Amino acid sequence: MSRQKFGIQFSIAARLWRRHLDQRLAQAGIKDISWAPLLHLDEFGDGISQKDLAASVGMEGSTLVRLLDTLEQKGQVERQADSHDRRAKRIYLTDAGREQVSALRAELLQIETEMLADVSDEQIDVMLEVLDGLITKFKH
Repeated sequence: MSRQKFGIQFSIAARLWRRHLDQRLAQAGIKDISWAPLLHLDEFGDGISQKDLAASVGMEGSTLVRLLDTLEQKGQVERQADSHDRRAKRIYLTDAGREQVSALRAELLQIETEMLADVSDEQIDVMLEVLDGLITKFKH
């Protein structure tokens, strides 16, 4: 019976988690969804393609382009032509972008610490193992 509930419970939890993060980040002055591309860019390193960044963040390319326009205007990212394919763009964090990522990570750590206060380290390890397995399966 648990397997039949997993997908629904997982979807509800993911949606509520994201909503809570967005609300808390908005309270901290981060009022748009630009935080996700910044964190993914920091995670994967400078020079990731727009296409790969969009796939990583889980958004349409056109939506990401608009977000990158905003982040570029804020001086947090820089787009450069790919040396092998001039049509493609590579994305780089600027110093201002790295500062924003640092502030984001500090805020996220505080939020996640509060949200997971009643969950043991062992439970988190098990959940991460399951999630990592699912992510690997979905990528193939």
